[in-house]
Amino acid sequence: MSRPYSPRPAPSPASFIRVNGKIRAREVRIIGVNGEQLGVLSLGDAINLARTNGVDLVEIAPNATPPVCRLVDFGKYRYELAKRDKDAKKHQHANKVKEIQLSANIDPHDFGVKLNHAIDFLCEDMKVKVTLRFRGREMAHKEVGFQQIQKFTVAVTPYGHPDAPPKLIGKGLNVMLSPLPRNKRAKNPRQAERDIELAQERAEEERNQKNNSGADAKQKRQKPEAVTENDSDDSASSGDEASAQE
Repeated sequence: MSRPYSPRPAPSPASFIRVNGKIRAREVRIIGVNGEQLGVLSLGDAINLARTNGVDLVEIAPNATPPVCRLVDFGKYRYELAKRDKDAKKHQHANKVKEIQLSANIDPHDFGVKLNHAIDFLCEDMKVKVTLRFRGREMAHKEVGFQQIQKFTVAVTPYGHPDAPPKLIGKGLNVMLSPLPRNKRAKNPRQAERDIELAQERAEEERNQKNNSGADAKQKRQKPEAVTENDSDDSASSGDEASAQE
């Protein structure tokens, strides 16, 4: 029986980039430090040119003929790649959909909890699908369900907007909420509370570290005294043994 294994993490794009002497092509097309085209050079001339400018020769298009290389500091180039990847992940959040389920006779407290969850999702650039399921005789009073959906969409107006009016599909109401752009979106009201909690946790950790360091220092000061007492006891016992032998 084969053992389950955890999937390997995806390697970073920078791990496949060839730099300087690791480039295998004989000739490369060079892009200068300021983005200008410098033409096709041999690999040795290109590396010497990079050294003259105090930068690295980084291969940015290995599948081109000849491969395209750029004169740039490799650390700076990796930072640009990481930043670009981070921005791309932020945009991918908008493709994620979180579902919030309501009911026609939902408790006000539960309504507030689900509303807070929806605001958190919208503030993280995620879409929210709000569904309301009618049960039993609730189908006879569909207007109550529409009122709950309308109340919910109005409450999240500072953070998101419905893509379309609520639709009745079978025994349920559905509406999709999309986040507003960041420059038009209100700040998450719970973010301030989280910041305060984090600040309190950090202050508590610093306080505990100071107390622990003070206790350790006190133990270090007391330890030599304890050793001295033990030494005196040992010397006294050895003296008693010597007198007994005499």
